[in-house]
Order: sequence, then C-alpha cells, then structure tokens
Amino acid sequence: MTPLRLHNTMSGQIEEFVPLEPGHVRMYTCGPTVHDYSHIGNFRTFLFEDLLRRVLRQQGYQVTQVMNLTDVEDRIIKKAAERGQTIDEFTEQYIDAFFQDLDTLRIERAEHYPRATRHIFEMVSLIERLTENGHTYVADGSTYYRISSFPRYGALAHLDVSGLKAGARVDVDEYGKDDPRDFALWKARKAGEQSWETPLGPGRPGWHIECSAMSMQYLGETLDIHAGGVDLIFPHHEDEIAQSEGATGKPFVRYWLHAQHLQDATGEKMSKRLRNFSTVRDLLAEGYTPRAIRYALLTGAHYRSPLAFSPELLRAADSAVKRLDEFAVRLGGVTVDAEPPAEIRQRWDDALRDDLNLPAAVGFLFEFVKTFNTRLESGQATPEERAGAMAMLRHANRILDVIEFPEALDSEVEKLIAERQAARDRRDFAAADEIRQRLLAMGIQLDDTKDGTRWKRLR
Repeated sequence: MTPLRLHNTMSGQIEEFVPLEPGHVRMYTCGPTVHDYSHIGNFRTFLFEDLLRRVLRQQGYQVTQVMNLTDVEDRIIKKAAERGQTIDEFTEQYIDAFFQDLDTLRIERAEHYPRATRHIFEMVSLIERLTENGHTYVADGSTYYRISSFPRYGALAHLDVSGLKAGARVDVDEYGKDDPRDFALWKARKAGEQSWETPLGPGRPGWHIECSAMSMQYLGETLDIHAGGVDLIFPHHEDEIAQSEGATGKPFVRYWLHAQHLQDATGEKMSKRLRNFSTVRDLLAEGYTPRAIRYALLTGAHYRSPLAFSPELLRAADSAVKRLDEFAVRLGGVTVDAEPPAEIRQRWDDALRDDLNLPAAVGFLFEFVKTFNTRLESGQATPEERAGAMAMLRHANRILDVIEFPEALDSEVEKLIAERQAARDRRDFAAADEIRQRLLAMGIQLDDTKDGTRWKRLR
C-alpha cells in the first residue's frame, strides 16, 4: 500500500508520515478565538483539519485530537469590558455558535476542546520551567520570552533573525508579520482587566503560551502533528516552538501542516480585520446548503493552495453534490455486500495519501460516475457491479460526508413495489395504480424510468 505522505512546513518537503507511537496519532489543531462568530475563512482551515483527521482514521490510525478555544486575549477583554460582562459570559455565546457551526458542516468532533481560562496554572507552571532554563525576564511586572536565548527561533517561518534588536518587546496579541521581538508570556494586571492571582503576580497569560501548555497537557511533550492556517506560522507557531522546546529540551512537533487562505473575489485574504468575510450563518441565510458549503471549502482547491470564494464556487459545489445524490438514487436499493472496484478505490486512496489531494480524488470519482452512468443507461450494469459502485460511493463519502443516500426500504414497502411490478407485467394497470397510491400515502414516491422503477421518500 502506498504510504501516507504529508507536506511538513518545517522541512518544506512532502514526507512519509510515521507517528511516534505505532497506530496512534496525537494531533493539535489551533481553534477559534471566541470574540465573534468564526467566519468561513476559519472554517476552510477547520475543514482541512477534518479532512486530515478522516484520512488518518481511514488509514487505520487511532487519532487523539486537541483543539483549543482561545477565550482570553486583548479583543475578548476589551469587548467583555465594553458590555459589562465577565470573560465567560461574553465568550459563551460564541463557543456555543462555534460548536453549532461544526455540526452544521459535519466536522468530526475532536477528543478535547480545552479553554485557555481553564488552564491558567498549567501555563504558569510552563513559564516557571522557562524561567529556570534562562529563557525569560521580567519588565514592568510582565514576564517575557527572550528569543535570543533560543538559537533555532525562526526555523519554521524561515526567518532571518540575525539582526534582532535585543530587548525589543511586543505586548499586544496581534502584531506585524516578519517582526520577531520578545513576546509576553504573562501580562501584568491592568486596571479594570480580569486577572488571576499566581506566583508570577496578578495578571493573565499572553496569546501564545496557552497552546504550548494545553497541547503538552493532553498529548505529551512531543506531538505527531500540529496543524492550522498559514497565518499562524509566524508569530504564533514559531513562539510555540520556542516556549515548548525551551522548557522541555525535546522536539515539540514532528509534522507541521498549514492550510492556505480563503480569499475574497479581489484576491484578498478573508479576515475580520478587512471586514470582507461571511459566516456560515450568512451563507445559510442566503439559501446555500451546509453540504454545498462543506464541499466547496473542501474540494475547491488543494489545502496548500489559496481558494477564491464566490457564489459561482458555491453553485458549482451544489451541482456536484446533487450529481452524487442522483448517482446514489440511480444505483437503487443495493441488497448485496460488495467492495468498491479495485481500480477506482486505489486511485481515490492514492490521491488522499499524496498529501491529502482531495481535488484529484474527486476528479477520479466523477470520472467513475460518468463511466458507470453509461453502463446504467445501457442496462449493462449487473447487480454486483451496482453494489460495488454503491460501496465506492460510501467509501468516498466517509471523507466527503455530503451525499444523501436513499433510505433502506422496509419489508412491507419492498413487498408492495414487487406486487406493483407484477401487476404491471400482467398489464393490470388499475391494480398497479392502486399500489402506487398506497405507497404515496406511506410517503414513498415511485418514478418509472427506462432504468426501472426508482423511489424516494417524501419529506
């Protein structure tokens, strides 16, 4: 079998994936900052991570996935204060909405969703380890990471930090790209700001320390995979490496995976800062289906390529999903167990094992659908072949999760359809019509086509 190969941002190469523990993958994926509703640019990344998770599971791995919820940072503190709410009161609505959107888009749940505010003392403990190892200093009551103490800083983002000005600091949670400066691990309390009493003094954690502390709390000091969007490579993931390896002296992550941006019609990255974004809720209100949104964000481009989002992309996705639905209906009720045809399954699986190339896999799937439809139209497809085609469709849908398969008929309905066909064969059309009406009353609609009788359950 072709091995699974993934693009590792650290090396810049596609590498064979081998987990630290045979059969078990420990994966950390950066989750939302819950100061607002997550937008579809965020969900492109979350769906890439869902694709990665599903491929790993289909490869036979047990997956332990952790996705953090960032519920304390500058914007959250500011907005909560403006509304006269605690951090928990402010973020709860957006955390609930995030999980609703995950379910809407059929994203598999991770095993753990730790909140930053629930792991303050794990962060404090990690900062104390960094202090013991000589990586920190205190200024104005805040604790900073001295990046000059970590010679490998910049390796993930391929930054040249040789001209770094010693002692230059950044205090905000968002700052300019390609601007490596000492960053805050623990921020001293400000007037009116929610804070925690700790051995580091009263205050709250910086943006980056949470992921290092929580990933190691749930997954150990060395992770198999860390994934996120390309916008997190620097500074966030670079700082995670410095914090984690500075504390443990061990490699933090073995494979770094990053998804490219979702872009608007002008080619700009979709972001709240530019106010050029849509939420899942916006698209649903415009009449787009969750399945079309999922399909568009998953298959519109390879995860490492930018994806231009547009109404045309959604309409094409809706059409593709309907074609897959229609193919499932045309295959009809399959009553025998079967395996997918070896050639198409091999092409599908190999594409996914080649750095999660779902667009290529979907191309192979639609080639198969087109060819098999020709066999259906000519009446040449045997029941065994139809069963194999249905097995392939279900195999693909374990990754896509967008197809609505015809519901299985219960024995009474099957008996009535067979009786109707027998009445038609003996040209007793009155009896056949009576049975059709009985089925219709049961919510089953029949359509007689050149390929035979099809049915669907009315909703």
